[in-house]
Amino acid sequence: MTSQAAEETQFLAPAIRPEEDELERSLRPRTLDDFIGQDRVKEQLAITLEAARARNEALDHLLLIGPPGLGKTSLAYIAREELGVGLRTVAGPALERKGDVAAILTGLDERDVLFIDEIHRVSSAVEEILYPALEDFRLDIVVGQGPAARTLTLDLPPFTLIGATTRTGLLTTPLRDRFGMTFRLEHYDPPELAAIVARSARILGVDISNEAAAEIAGRARGTPRIANRILRRVRDVAEVRHEGKIDLAIAKSALQMLEVDEYGLDETDRKLLTAIIERFDGGPVGLNALASSTAEDRGTIEDLYEPYLIQIGFLARTARGRVATELAYRHIGIALPQPDSQQTRLL
Repeated sequence: MTSQAAEETQFLAPAIRPEEDELERSLRPRTLDDFIGQDRVKEQLAITLEAARARNEALDHLLLIGPPGLGKTSLAYIAREELGVGLRTVAGPALERKGDVAAILTGLDERDVLFIDEIHRVSSAVEEILYPALEDFRLDIVVGQGPAARTLTLDLPPFTLIGATTRTGLLTTPLRDRFGMTFRLEHYDPPELAAIVARSARILGVDISNEAAAEIAGRARGTPRIANRILRRVRDVAEVRHEGKIDLAIAKSALQMLEVDEYGLDETDRKLLTAIIERFDGGPVGLNALASSTAEDRGTIEDLYEPYLIQIGFLARTARGRVATELAYRHIGIALPQPDSQQTRLL
């Protein structure tokens, strides 16, 4: 599969692309009032932020859990803005050595925010140095080796660690227990996504009707990042083939061109379901076999496509493997196989 083809088949994948980073930042809400959806999380976070400001203290360490594209990074930036402090951002896989963490921690000012994305991917050596830093704002550095080794202790200013993870099960219990607050972000409903599309359109200077915003929202898989990505692609179609304004007819035409159906499924989703139904008689089928038969990466299927297909009831995951549901058969347009009459009698 060519890189261009891979990019097209992962059009609805919620992971951010490098070329989208700058535009993503421009659409990111800067205050809790601008942040649409996740009302329960917003209410609790607003109280905690106000209390931290009133006491002039560092915010308690915060763990944000949820699929990609739901706003974990946005909430970290909002916390920084609301507190009026500095922010240091780093990806978990980039923290490989204790020295990397020590350099970052010693560079923080009082009440600053350290945001670690994909925190479940930090190494065990990094975790060890984080424990005293999170609990006691202390950094223990071992100097020397063998019998001559000694521990040098450095005091750190009170700071806030905000960790984001899509795989909470991969977090160790000692690290998870050191977060004072844990918030789980859920997928958005269509009205919330429609409001996000309308807000992004205003920022981008796009004229879009309420009906068109709702149509995009209904196919965005409950994810703001995907909704914004679809909006930009629909905008391109409207500017090139129409007069720039996006109405319902133009939105539907553009979505048909992008091969995004009414359930928010793209070509890869349909290919996965078709493979399970046609090649494996509806399942159960193991992940490795499914990946081989569709030429898709195992991790991509498990992290990006499977969760949504399960969420909307098209796929079930059993102990023996993945099974296509009756809804999937109907959507793909294949008749559900009838049980053997003799087996039916025996049952």
